[in-house]
This record gives sequence, C-alpha cells and structure tokens, in this order.
Amino acid sequence: MAFSIRRTTMTGVIRGVLTFILYLAFTIPLFMLFLLFGLLKVLLPVKETRSGLTRILDTLASTCWVFCVNMTHRMLSGARFHVHGMADVRVHRWCLLLSNHQSWFDVLVILRVFYGKLPPYKFFIKKELLWVPMLGFCFWVLDFPIMGRYSKKEIEKKPHLRGMDMDATRKACGKFKTYPVTIMNFVEGTRFTPAKQRAQESPYRHLLKPRAGGTALVLYATGELLEQILDVTIVYPGKTPGLWDYFCGRCDDVIVDIRRLPVTPGLVGDYFQDPDYRDRFRKWLNDIWAEKDARIDHYLKSHGDQ
Repeated sequence: MAFSIRRTTMTGVIRGVLTFILYLAFTIPLFMLFLLFGLLKVLLPVKETRSGLTRILDTLASTCWVFCVNMTHRMLSGARFHVHGMADVRVHRWCLLLSNHQSWFDVLVILRVFYGKLPPYKFFIKKELLWVPMLGFCFWVLDFPIMGRYSKKEIEKKPHLRGMDMDATRKACGKFKTYPVTIMNFVEGTRFTPAKQRAQESPYRHLLKPRAGGTALVLYATGELLEQILDVTIVYPGKTPGLWDYFCGRCDDVIVDIRRLPVTPGLVGDYFQDPDYRDRFRKWLNDIWAEKDARIDHYLKSHGDQ
C-alpha cells in the first residue's frame, strides 16, 4: 500500500531529484573504492595482480553498483518490464550481446533485465567519454575498448586510422580471455532518431542500419570463447524515454525481447580482408535486423501504438 501511495502522490520532478540523490549516495562511496583499486591496478606491474584487481573492479561495477541502481529503480521508477525469452539465456557464460539503441536508458534496461544472469559487461565506448568525470576513469581501468569512430573522409585521408580501432579491439578482447565477460554492442553505432533514419535511408521502420565491422571483429578476436550470442530488442511503447524521463517515472512500459543465436564456425572470419566472408556476415546481420524490425512492429501494434 505504501508503495502505491508513493507512486500516486509523488510528482515526477520530486521523484527524479530523489532518484538522482540516491544515485549520488551509493555511487560516490563505491567510486572511492573503485578509485583505490583502480590506482593499484595502474601502479602495480604484476600481471596476475592486475588481473585480480580487474575482477574486484568488475564486482564493484557489475554487482554492487548495478544492485543499487536496480533497487532504486524498483522503488521509484514505476516502469513495468515485459521480458520475453529469458529462459534461453545461458547463465554466466561468455556472451556477445547485440542490441538496438534508442536512449541512454537502454544501458540501464539491460543491466536490470540481466542482473545476476550474465558475467561482467564490457562495451565499446567513444574516446570522448574518457573525459567524463568519474565515468571515464571507470571505463579505462575496466579495459573497455575505446573506439575513435572516425568518419569515412577521415579514414580516406588517413587509412591507418581504421587499423587503430582494430588494434584497440584486439587488445581489449585479449584482456577478456582470463574469465567470462559479456561484450555489449549497440550495433547501429548511435542512438536511433527519425532524422538519422532518413539521413541513412535506412530500409527499416524502427532501426538504423547495423554496422557489421565492429561485431565481426569481436567475433574474430573472441570466437573460440563465445558460448552464446544474445539478440536483444528493446521496445518503448509510446515516447522513447530519456534518462531523466525514467528518473521521473515517465516510462510506463519497457519490452525486452531476447533470442539466443547459435555460435557457428562460419561467423568467424577476416571481415576486412575476405570479401566473401564480409558479404556473408553482412547478410547474416541484416537478416537479424530485419527480423528485429518486424518484432518491434509486432510489439508496438500489440500495445496499440501503430
């Protein structure tokens, strides 16, 4: 009863401010611990010690911090989660997670849905995020792959820039081989908006074109370790919420559809040197995206949004 009363009497702004304050309350002390172990990792040269410290850092980030986030949202957000396909997930196994991307809130959705199910997350980040206070340091010491995201014109002028992202992915994936991780990849490379969709002339109603190169490179670097590929589709009936919208309780329903895809030898190859493999891989990924687009359509229609 208390929870029901709180939801009906608390205004959105007050709920948002309270959520933000709670975030600070658990994030700051956890970050101080994170900073301590992170600096030790940077200063100590012993490989085994650094590996152990990385596991401690992963626990602080993927278990302690995510637990606090999820409890805060369960108490204050009011969002209803509709999850389909969780039974197909192989718990605590090496995983490549592919997802569509519409909002910063997508990350919190994935963290909540898969909490306790998947090993620690590693995902590709833009190098600009390294300058974000606290967050950038966390990304760095957790060995997240740092991507340059160079434009086609920049690569044409400086071809070696393409190789820099490849090297970053290989080095990062090499560090992931000591224990199971979940490599999270928002395959479109950026958040979906109607303007971006029109600019791309995307063939999909609800998605941008998938970028195959990064996904293929991850498979090439970790293919022998991966035990599952999860195709995750996130749907927001109604308006796509931003992070502040979610904090304020302005998100009623979240639909998460999960499919486990087979990991076959044919998925691993040299995307940049083998044109036959490149064509096959693009077709494989485009087929997944076409099916994802159809599923989004289905869920929106079932909620009366189409």
